[in-house]
Amino acid sequence: MPLVDVYLHQGVTTRDQRRAISDAIHAAMVETLVIPDDDRFHYFHEFPEGSVFHDDVVFGLPRSERLIGITLSFNDRTAETKNALFESLVKHLLQIAGVPREDVVLRILETARENWWAAGRVVDPHTGYDERMTAK
Repeated sequence: MPLVDVYLHQGVTTRDQRRAISDAIHAAMVETLVIPDDDRFHYFHEFPEGSVFHDDVVFGLPRSERLIGITLSFNDRTAETKNALFESLVKHLLQIAGVPREDVVLRILETARENWWAAGRVVDPHTGYDERMTAK
């Protein structure tokens, strides 16, 4: 049951563009984390002008006002899986939502498996994951 927060400059995306961003993020998580297809919880946060500050060039790469900050919250995964998730995420964001990788900033917050609850969710006591998915 990953939770996703997406941070944007206010007014730079339409509802349809935000839906495409959500679809891209979800596709990457289904592909890489092997979450169930019906496990989507995405929250979009838009900040008015003067509320978000970033340099026009960060780590030597230009960043636009379309910069997207993404925070994914889920239980622990390997470094290899998280790297694969980032690559899948930027691939899908470009293909589905037209977002270049230079405008993607990702942060992952990991919590213990026992810290997740939702009605209808059944956790396999041996793996700590939803019984419909496999650990990856």
